[in-house]
Amino acid sequence: MIKTSFPSTPAINIINHLMFLWFMKCVKVPKKKAESVKKKLIESNNFNFEYIPLVENDYVYFPIKFKTDLPVVEKEFKKIEKKPTSLKEVLKNKVPEDLIPKGFEVVGDIAIIEIPEEIKNYESLIGKTLLSLHKNIKVVAKKASHYEGQFRTRKLKIIAGENRKETIHKENNVRLKLNPETCYFSPRLSTERRRIIDLIQPNEIILVMFSGVGPYPITIAKNTQAKEIIGVEINPDAHKYAEENLKLNKVKNVKLYNGDVNEVVPKLNKKFDRILMPLPKTAEEFLPLALEVSHTGTIIHMYDFLHEKDIPDKVIEKVKNVIPKAKILNIVKCGQYSPGKFRVCIDFSV
Repeated sequence: MIKTSFPSTPAINIINHLMFLWFMKCVKVPKKKAESVKKKLIESNNFNFEYIPLVENDYVYFPIKFKTDLPVVEKEFKKIEKKPTSLKEVLKNKVPEDLIPKGFEVVGDIAIIEIPEEIKNYESLIGKTLLSLHKNIKVVAKKASHYEGQFRTRKLKIIAGENRKETIHKENNVRLKLNPETCYFSPRLSTERRRIIDLIQPNEIILVMFSGVGPYPITIAKNTQAKEIIGVEINPDAHKYAEENLKLNKVKNVKLYNGDVNEVVPKLNKKFDRILMPLPKTAEEFLPLALEVSHTGTIIHMYDFLHEKDIPDKVIEKVKNVIPKAKILNIVKCGQYSPGKFRVCIDFSV
């Protein structure tokens, strides 16, 4: 047994190579006082979180960083092994560091990651590393194209995990079944959907244009006292999933229509208390339609992508060009789309 003592040093990190233990200064505390003493040590920043506290008989030994008025002894402690928690830590020296992906999005149990062309030969390693770091992830897919086409979809390539693209995403007390390759869905809008929920009053009749797999209609139905929610989606695959999600979440006050909003909405013969337009790139083109099915006091939420320098003037201009008397209620940044460019929601009444 190797034992080294330095009385003048409050916490000694000398490893015992035989036992893989570290001799440390620590406080000796009766078990019945352990919680209160631990709390005081933490509050005074004198609790050493790098080591595992020791329990022997009726005493607990807490490793400390520096001197204290409490009884101090020396004990052997096991050091807590810090496992890597990021791709950068694990892949350092294996993949060019400046090209290691910094982030990814998670839809259900599928991680979707962008891998630069320069490191495509490492994609399998990157995928397997993500699986090892995050036990909740079962599939890793890389972006194989940008969002494109009328349905705003993108190609995905599975690089690790189970061979599937269908998943169930959970947010705001709802479950949403979808395939993120064939349906547009943004998990990053979960907080924004929560914001909208908190604005809705009892008995509202709500229209959700471009309703996708149903995140807005179903989230509203599950979390508010809205009277009726109508969703319209042009993508037949997204609409199919939305219908499944109605059953999955057991909501009854939602009606879903598959088709072009310009054709479907006028035939509804309804006026709405609130209208959501989550189509950031071209939503302003549908403002005349939204106005047509509004009444005095209807609240509209229109989304847009804007550069930082254009917020809020540009989105206000887009609304006022179509609805000059619109009363602007709020303008909210609800996520960064790309460097310097943000997803913005403008809330206004007519």
